[in-house]
Amino acid sequence: MNLFRRLYLLTTLLLAPVPAFAQWQAGVAQVDITPTEPVPLAGYGGKTRLPLRVVHPIWIKALALRDSAGMTSVLVTADLVGLSETMVDLIARQALEKHGLPRERLLLNYSHNHSCPVTGDVLWLYYEHTAEEKAACDRYTKHLHQWYDEVIGKAIADLKPAELSFEQGLAGVAVNRRRSRPGGRGLGGQVDQDVPVLVARSGDQIRAVVFGYSCHTTALSGLTISGDYAGFAQIAVEKTFPGSVAMFVQNCGGDANPLPRIMGSNEAPAADLAQHYGDILAEAVRQVVRGKMIPLNGPLVVAMGTTELFFQPGPSLDELRNRRPDAKGMVRREIEHWIAEYESEGALKDRVPYPVQVWRFGPELTYIALTGETVVDYSLRFKAAYGWDTTWVAGYHNDLLSYVPSLRVLREGGYEGTTGIYEYGHRAPYTETVEQQIASKVEELVGKTRDESLPP
Repeated sequence: MNLFRRLYLLTTLLLAPVPAFAQWQAGVAQVDITPTEPVPLAGYGGKTRLPLRVVHPIWIKALALRDSAGMTSVLVTADLVGLSETMVDLIARQALEKHGLPRERLLLNYSHNHSCPVTGDVLWLYYEHTAEEKAACDRYTKHLHQWYDEVIGKAIADLKPAELSFEQGLAGVAVNRRRSRPGGRGLGGQVDQDVPVLVARSGDQIRAVVFGYSCHTTALSGLTISGDYAGFAQIAVEKTFPGSVAMFVQNCGGDANPLPRIMGSNEAPAADLAQHYGDILAEAVRQVVRGKMIPLNGPLVVAMGTTELFFQPGPSLDELRNRRPDAKGMVRREIEHWIAEYESEGALKDRVPYPVQVWRFGPELTYIALTGETVVDYSLRFKAAYGWDTTWVAGYHNDLLSYVPSLRVLREGGYEGTTGIYEYGHRAPYTETVEQQIASKVEELVGKTRDESLPP
């Protein structure tokens, strides 16, 4: 072979497009977190609900990604009602110390499942537990921290060359629950029916299918352990694609329910309905995975920042002391919490920190991770701002801070806008700056990821 031919072949090889699988490594793991003893159920306040049976196991699952720059990031999903700030801090510290994972490269999403055990100090004002029941919750939470550490470590250890792709489907399960409630006919009926799907493949093997939806996991309300409709959807996707791990991401479902629902003790019909909703969502995912998806190119550029959300003025100490004698149940616990805060701090908290994370997979996908129970307006606003086809907006990350209303929902009032704030221990609804505070931080972080992804 002459010199010119050799130079031509060498130049061709150097200039040829790098195949997508060379740009990524992916690792997956899952840990069964089904309780092995009776632990009170989460999600609905009041008297203790102890599970009578397990419909199907519940899980923590993780997808680890390593990009062409050698940076490792991990998304963790869970069939849990939520995490608290103290739990998130411990999980993140373990991830950094044991696995070298920076906080901004760890996403912690939970489905907001209402058919799982009570965990840690999540919604601590909600429940009326005996000392024995509280001890069972504490034991389960201790195991949970170990399981988070385990699943993150296993996913990182499982890293292999992979291709990533993304596309969105459509499902019709969610209904705006504010509008469907008595007196709510005049409210807006906004929902987000998009089903974003991210797939990790190694050759012909689908290794992970990550999909999201904006709807409360509240098809079930009885005395069973399950992942609700999101759990059924994950099971169905994994059956369709053997060898894969299906992961559900709760998007912005703070004001959406799967409707209709069968409430109360009608366990079998309710489970059938939850499975039906899960099958609908799974079919939306199947259609995306079997269709043409968009390859994702690296590197994965991430950014994390914190803003502050401010509360309206709360009740005075004298007002709380006057209200306490006639208060009962959760209302009494809220009042006693605020009185204790006055006595220890001298005032009620006037703000809370609000973390936001952004992961950018090149121009093809920007993943915006919001904290708490965000309503649908946030998803619609940010997709309109940053690209309907290339933006994935998900709430329910980090700690289960509170309902996070948009300005529209705040002004409408009602549970998600005003009254729901008290059960989280906060003194009053947010001020009308809430949506703009979050939007400004999102804009800053999206801009940062787009700037850093540009070549020098």
